[in-house]
Amino acid sequence: MKLSNKLAVTTALAFGLLASAATAADITLRIQTHQGTNTTQGRLLANFVDDVQVMSDGAIEIEMFYSSAVVASAETFDAAMNGIIDCDMTNGSYQTGKNPAFQFVADTMGGYDTAMQYLAWVNFGGGREAINELYAPYNMHFVGAQVGGQESLNSSKPLPGIESVKGWKFRSPPGMETEIFQSLGASPIVMDFTEIFTALETGIIDGADASTLAVNTSLGIYDIAKHTTYPGFHSMSSDQLACRTDVWEGLSPSQQRIIETAHKKLMADYVMVTIVENGEAISKVAEKGVTLYDWSAEDRAAFREAAKSAWDEWAKKSPEAASMVESHKTFLKRIGLSN
Repeated sequence: MKLSNKLAVTTALAFGLLASAATAADITLRIQTHQGTNTTQGRLLANFVDDVQVMSDGAIEIEMFYSSAVVASAETFDAAMNGIIDCDMTNGSYQTGKNPAFQFVADTMGGYDTAMQYLAWVNFGGGREAINELYAPYNMHFVGAQVGGQESLNSSKPLPGIESVKGWKFRSPPGMETEIFQSLGASPIVMDFTEIFTALETGIIDGADASTLAVNTSLGIYDIAKHTTYPGFHSMSSDQLACRTDVWEGLSPSQQRIIETAHKKLMADYVMVTIVENGEAISKVAEKGVTLYDWSAEDRAAFREAAKSAWDEWAKKSPEAASMVESHKTFLKRIGLSN
């Protein structure tokens, strides 16, 4: 064989091997979210998918299953554990049946004033490490959290401060929130989200814990309820990206870094977009005659103390819950939100 032909064959083989290696290095991650494609977070998740694919030059593909298309929302974590999908982008609180500590992954109820304070705990206050200690026995790796901001209570009656919740009948999700508000003299009623409108119209409840000001506005809740808290103080439920440990460890360090970086962009974008959408909602609810109540620093502090009392009770439920509560308390002191 002539030298030139040998060189051509060698070059072709080399390119073929490189192409095969590139193909072998490609990965597709199957991720489920409970968010719909048209929600604020759903649109940002689509950006996250695009960011990962662009930054990896197409080497990482994400198949995102929206609106819990594969399994029920609360089953997503198990589906990732068992290999049905690769990653969970729902809410850690769905797993409180496994361990009460999962509550403190998703929502401390009154712990933080802003989304950035909670995200600071995750990223710089030991939160990620504490969560991964909890997740490790389930063969899951916590990558990061995404949360927009505080939710707003809505009501048919004024809610100017902490004293106004005494005797207040409102829709509440089950669990720790119900316990906190009961300790303050409120009458929380656990009911499905879909029942809120009928219950408000018929007077079964005086108000509801639904979502943020912007989401409540888009749902039409303020057509009925003419009073709301804003900025909120009581609940800031955070979703997550968590992947099966063997899947995560199977990624190269550069692939992991790409996903972490894209997720931090999602994290920041969600906070900023929520600020914009809530701001736009203020003028809309004003046109509907809705009164906004910004609780005083003293009332917020009183609610936080009531929440921390509930944390102490939940901390008794498992060693992991105690560890998570201690992590939050330590960080709250560190940033001056608690004595």
